[in-house]
Amino acid sequence: MRRKELTRLCVGVVALATVVAACGSAGTPSASPGPSAGASSTSPGPSTDSAKVTLTLWQNLGQGNQADVVPKLIAAFEKTHPNITINNVQQPRSQYFALLSAAAISQTGPDLVNMWTGLFTMQYRSYLENLKGLVPSADLANVTGLEWSSVGFNSPDSPYVMPLQVQYYIGFYNKKLFQQVGIAAPPTTWSELQSDCQKLEAATITCIQMGTQNLTGEFSPWYDLSYLMAGAFAPDKWQGLYSGQIPWTDPAVQSQLDKWHQLYVDGYVNKDALTATNAMNPFINGKAAMIIKVNNDAGPFHDALGSDVGVFVPPYSDTPMKGVVQFAGNGFAITSYSPNKAAAAQFLQFMTTQEAGQIVADGGLIPAVKGVAATNPLAKDMLSLVTDQGFTVYPMLDNVLATPFVDAGTTVLPSVLVGNTSVKDATNSLAQTWQQLPASERTSSWADYQVP
Repeated sequence: MRRKELTRLCVGVVALATVVAACGSAGTPSASPGPSAGASSTSPGPSTDSAKVTLTLWQNLGQGNQADVVPKLIAAFEKTHPNITINNVQQPRSQYFALLSAAAISQTGPDLVNMWTGLFTMQYRSYLENLKGLVPSADLANVTGLEWSSVGFNSPDSPYVMPLQVQYYIGFYNKKLFQQVGIAAPPTTWSELQSDCQKLEAATITCIQMGTQNLTGEFSPWYDLSYLMAGAFAPDKWQGLYSGQIPWTDPAVQSQLDKWHQLYVDGYVNKDALTATNAMNPFINGKAAMIIKVNNDAGPFHDALGSDVGVFVPPYSDTPMKGVVQFAGNGFAITSYSPNKAAAAQFLQFMTTQEAGQIVADGGLIPAVKGVAATNPLAKDMLSLVTDQGFTVYPMLDNVLATPFVDAGTTVLPSVLVGNTSVKDATNSLAQTWQQLPASERTSSWADYQVP
């Protein structure tokens, strides 16, 4: 979930600090509709503090299922906490983290922020508040994924972000198109993928649809690269990619990228892969058989295709793929300079409740609250990969690599796909980027990462 703008986080921050107070009301505060129908009533009771408090929440979720559930969570919370009002402010994606950094300098920013997890949280935790002691430990125990925003990835000691949902990088496929060309099940290996793509292309059906992301307008290689590396290395070996024990010029890395590029050469990926906007449309309209996305799109896909859409794990492996990318991709954190930490903590405590989890589930997402089941059929199928089929869980690769490296990959890897940059040149470039990282960001494990 990391974007190219991460290289620009500090550019203009000092200048932004002079206007960040105005940014607190920038964007469009979202209206807070009534609580989700059918929601549980297990949230904390009404607040007994009569003092009126107004919190400001910044987020950059754009449009879609994630953005839709936020005002519903706020409305349900405000119903039982009538003394607390939350202004939900959507900030521009391209400036979001620069605005947050400027707010930290001026100490005039929001009380609550949408924050990405993994090493990204660690990089910016200087202006985030440790939730331990603010949110009761018993409530924190109700949530999965806290470890990915904790120092040393050890959630009992220092969680900084309350997860909004459990996220997957995952593939979606059109069962009807598969049946049309005689494919009984989604592919599980490189060879099966090649065979299936041949059949689909012979029927003038795009095998794998790719395109730019709706929020950023650019192509992200990290969904695919996460599975390319999962197909080459076990999870415990992945830390070698981070620490340098496995160089980015390793033959296994190059082989995976070669096969990825070959999909494009063979015509199995749409030719405008790097520039196609609204990439979901060809898939929804039955022009493409497969697409690799974040699970947030499960709702629109199911709404459009119903039982004709299924989930699959991208089969970027010589042997049947048995790993799936699952992570707590983002959530909400309290700023260290907020004058309303206690009230903000009450909102995050509410997010640990069954009621909040049900709102997230009803929004088509996978709740991070334990004991609350996903309602979207595709979300259930994703969870089944781990719980019933024994798939190994991998983190999102771009969440556990140093930000400068992620930015470099975002720049060079798309060119590898379409052949504008050779695999050898690209991997040499990635290796050089890794060498240029500060020593604190070239450690033996993710847990050893030190904030620059």
